[in-house]
Amino acid sequence: MPTSSPSQNPEQIEELRFAFGKNWKQFLRILDGERLEKAEYSLKEFWPDQSQPLTFLDVGSGSGTFSLAARNLGAEVHSFDYDDDSVACTRALKARYFPDDPNWNVEQGSILDQQYLSSLGQFDIVYSWGVLHHTGQMWSALDNIIKMVKPGGLLVIALYNDQGWKSKFWKVVKQIYCSGLPGRWLMNAIFIPFFLIGFLVSDLIRLRNPLARYHSRHDARGMSVVTDIIDWIGGYPFEVATPEEVREFYSQRGFQLVQEKLTVGLGCNEFVFCREPRGDT
Repeated sequence: MPTSSPSQNPEQIEELRFAFGKNWKQFLRILDGERLEKAEYSLKEFWPDQSQPLTFLDVGSGSGTFSLAARNLGAEVHSFDYDDDSVACTRALKARYFPDDPNWNVEQGSILDQQYLSSLGQFDIVYSWGVLHHTGQMWSALDNIIKMVKPGGLLVIALYNDQGWKSKFWKVVKQIYCSGLPGRWLMNAIFIPFFLIGFLVSDLIRLRNPLARYHSRHDARGMSVVTDIIDWIGGYPFEVATPEEVREFYSQRGFQLVQEKLTVGLGCNEFVFCREPRGDT
């Protein structure tokens, strides 16, 4: 059973870190109503049926799309991200759709910063999709996020699936990508065509329109295929977990599994946990 890793200064892993925020800036250029509707629908899959406004914490807000979707659903939203460019993206999205809204706060912060987390309080929904495996201290992050979930509240996370040697291979690819400009060019030159050709072949075999996946209606969360490809190739730090490890980790900490969507490949396993309404563990 994995445990939280020893204390480590985030700056120790800063040398090799993918610029997620710069990637999200590109995505914001194509964010439209249809993509946003998809994002809202993905939240509705677990959204509680409740008359009172919910509180929603977006841990690693990235582009801010899901913070915006939660706000559109009536939640009071707090967004934070470690990456300054991601914070800027989220703030830009708020300024576009909810300017001067006191019920949506956006900050720079780290899930590994205990002092910052203590200032946030607790929320009805704590959401962190595809984020905690990029901290460099995934199990510490998974533990830290617990304190922000209200008793009876939901924890929604997505984590890279552990695929053994395949995961180890991709970790090396990501390290090369983040090593500098030559590494980034080389990995993009190899793997962007690799994925695009693979998608093309897969669609043709299944008699699908090869262009459909590049439209917002193809992606269940309203994300961009190209943005996700680059995020996958370069996304480092990079850690993985099996579904069994994640279930056991949270079961031991007073959480019950409500929903899950598991992948058989290299993507993310998605989990919705409910914190037992018995106070802090």
